[in-house]
Amino acid sequence: MIFSKSYCPHSTRVKELFSSLGVACNILELDQVDDGANVQEVLSEITNQRTVPNIFVNKVHMGGCDRTFQAHQSGLLQKLLQEDSAYDYDLIVIGGGSGGLACAQEAAILGKKVMVLDFVVPSPQGTSWGLGGTCVNVGCIPKKLMHQAALLGQALRDARKFGWEYSQQVKHTWETMTEAIQNHIGSLNWGYRLSLREKAVAYVNSYGEFVEHHKIKATNRKGQETCYTAAKFVLATGQRPRYLGIQGDKEYCITSDDLFSLPYCPGKTLVVGASYVALECAGFLAGIGLDVTIMVRSILLRGFDQEMAEKVGSYMEQHGVKFLRKFVPVLVQQLEKGSPGKLKVVAKSTEGPETIEEIYNTVLLAIGRDSCTRKIGLEKIGVKINEKSGKIPVNDVEQTNVPYVYAVGDILEGKLELTPVAIQAGKLLARRLFAGRLEKVYHTLFWPLEWTVAGRDNNTCYAKIICNKLDNYRVIGFHVLGPNAGEVTQGFAAAMKCGLTKQLLDDTIGIHPTCGEVFTTLEITKSSGLDITQKGC
Repeated sequence: MIFSKSYCPHSTRVKELFSSLGVACNILELDQVDDGANVQEVLSEITNQRTVPNIFVNKVHMGGCDRTFQAHQSGLLQKLLQEDSAYDYDLIVIGGGSGGLACAQEAAILGKKVMVLDFVVPSPQGTSWGLGGTCVNVGCIPKKLMHQAALLGQALRDARKFGWEYSQQVKHTWETMTEAIQNHIGSLNWGYRLSLREKAVAYVNSYGEFVEHHKIKATNRKGQETCYTAAKFVLATGQRPRYLGIQGDKEYCITSDDLFSLPYCPGKTLVVGASYVALECAGFLAGIGLDVTIMVRSILLRGFDQEMAEKVGSYMEQHGVKFLRKFVPVLVQQLEKGSPGKLKVVAKSTEGPETIEEIYNTVLLAIGRDSCTRKIGLEKIGVKINEKSGKIPVNDVEQTNVPYVYAVGDILEGKLELTPVAIQAGKLLARRLFAGRLEKVYHTLFWPLEWTVAGRDNNTCYAKIICNKLDNYRVIGFHVLGPNAGEVTQGFAAAMKCGLTKQLLDDTIGIHPTCGEVFTTLEITKSSGLDITQKGC
C-alpha cells in the first residue's frame, strides 16, 4: 500500500520500483481525494512519519522512499513481500491471559494478522475455565470478591455497635457466593472473546505446541489437531500452582485453581504455604467463618518486607487463623469421601524428628507456581529455558534466543511477576540494597476511624516509607497495612513516579479522616526507637 501524492518525485520512484519487481500496489493519491489531509494526519499519528510516500508491505510499515530502497538493497523488502504467502499469520500468541491478550490486540490494531491460542489444562481435580488467564479466572478478581464477602461479614459484626439491631442468625452460604462470582467471571470471559472478535483476532481454544520452526500444532478438547504457521510467536503461557510431590497431594488436595469455583463449602481447612496466595485465601476463608490453619515451612511472605509480613501474620492470628510453623506435610490420606470429605494430614517438623497428625475437610496448597513452558515443544525449535525453574531468558526487548520467538509475563526469567510500576520500584530497591545503606525509614501504627466505635483492634495497622537520604529524601519504598491498602497505594505509586519526597509529603494537607493521611504526618524514624503506638485520632 502506497500513500502518495501525484506530483511527488519520490513517490514516482517507489511506484517504478514495485512495478519493476512485478508487485501489484494499492495506491492512494492524497492530493486527489477529498479527505487526503485527514488521512495524512492519521498516518502521521500511526507511523510518526509526516511525509509521502508512506509505504506498507504486507501490513508492515516500511517507511518512505529511502528506507524502501535500502530494504530492497538488503533483501528485506523481498522477504517481506514473500511473508504473506509464506505464513498463515503475522503473529501467533500462545496464552490468553493478561499479557497475551494485550499483545495480541495491540498487534491487531497495528494491522497484523493475529491468532491467540488458549487452552486451560484441567487441574488434577478437573477444574478449568475460560479466556482471560489466571488473574480473571482464578486469581485477583475472584480473590478480591471473596475478600469482599469476608469484609461484609466483619461489617455485619461491626453494625451492632453502630446501632443496628437484628435478631436473626446471620449465615453465609458458600454456593450463593461462588455462583455470583462465577457469573461475573463468565461475563468477563465473554467480554474478552468479543474484544478479540472486534479486532479480527482469531481465537482458537486449543493447546499449542511447536512441531518445527514457524509451525505450531493446536490440539482441541476432542483431540483434533490443526497446524498453523506464523512469522512471529509470543509465549504468554503463565504459571500454574505447584504440588508437594507427596502421597495424596494431587488426589485429595486443591489449589487456588479449584478454590474459587469449588461447588461446596470447604469446611475446616488446612492451607499449606506462606505465600501471599496462602495468606489471602486463609484470610477470607476465616473471614466467612471457617476453621482455618496455615502450615508454614519457614517464614511468611518470602521476598516481602519481613516487618510487614510478621504484622500480617500477627493480625491473622489475633483474628482466629491458627499457624503451624516449621512443619511440612508428608502424607495426605482420605478418611471419608464427601463434599467436603475428611482428610488426615501427617506433617513433619523441619527442625527435628517430631511428626503431627490432624484431620481436615479440605487441604489447600499454596506453595508456589511453576512456569508452563516444558510441554509446548520449545526444544523442537531450540528455545532455551532455565531447566530448574522453567522460566525463559529474554533480552531487553523480550526476545528469546530464537529470533522470531518472544515471551511476556510470569514465565520470564529474572523479571518481577508484577506490574511495570513495581518493576521500577524493584530497581530502586536494588540500588538501595546494593549501593550502600542510603535509606531512612519513617513509620507509625494507626487506627482507622471506622474501627474505633466498632472496637476493632488499635495499633495493628501500619504505615512505612523508605527515603533516599542522598537524593533529597526521595521516597523509594512505600508500605501500608490496613483497609483499602491497594487503593491507597495506587495514588502514592503515581506520586513516586513523579519524584515524591518526604518534604512534599509533609507539605501535603491530609484528607481527614482517612487512612492515607497518615503518610502526611510521619515523624518517627525506625532508628530513633521511639514509641509509635496511637492514643487517639
